Amino acid sequence: MAEDPKDRVFRNPSKKQFEFDETVAAVFDDMLDRSVPFYREVLDLVARLILSQGEGELGVLDLGCSTARLLLRLHQLADRPLRLTGVDNSPAMIERARHKCEAFGAREIELIEADLRTFPIQGVDAVTANYTLQFLRPLERPEVVRRIFEGLRPEGVFYFSEKVVFDDPRLDREMIEIYYDYKRHQGYSDYEIAAKREALENVLIPFTIEENRRLCLEAGFGRVDTVFQWANFVTFRAQKTPIP
Repeated sequence: MAEDPKDRVFRNPSKKQFEFDETVAAVFDDMLDRSVPFYREVLDLVARLILSQGEGELGVLDLGCSTARLLLRLHQLADRPLRLTGVDNSPAMIERARHKCEAFGAREIELIEADLRTFPIQGVDAVTANYTLQFLRPLERPEVVRRIFEGLRPEGVFYFSEKVVFDDPRLDREMIEIYYDYKRHQGYSDYEIAAKREALENVLIPFTIEENRRLCLEAGFGRVDTVFQWANFVTFRAQKTPIP
């Protein structure tokens, strides 16, 4: 495949809020690789953890699948039958995902344009949501996580990654500055960093680590662990019924 186009979305002045439209979808893979620390490694980690579950066929649902990178990684690593489904409410993202799946010969991956807040979840072994819940209004998140819990099989697992905030204001500021320095090393200018921060204001609303854990526990999950963290980027694993 051709190299992904570079993310230059915030290089020029714009007053609009961040949205997953065609402009963002066209550069989204590059945006993730340069904006989310260890994104590729986290996808690989989650894929391998999912594939280590039980035996036989696995049903995996990726909510907010964007360009289907996690599903494609599962497809590449699979040594067992998989039922892979991706859901995203952005037509541009679903279109990109379909092109990628076709290019990689993964036509069996089912991609659905739908709202994850109402999409029916039933009888799956694993649900994933990579940097997805943070774009939902805080009051909507408990119901979504409850529906995920109810839709998982008894030994099902929910993996999700989130950008988090810290209760300690000083630590939170330090983490943000470390992250911005990371973005500078990825080639983003101070103007681009500030412009994206402004565009995401009131669109991306992060929780603390404890708030994310409580969200799952109150939905019914028996155990919630962090399986990866770099600064203010965290990946959680919520088990429906912890295995003794």
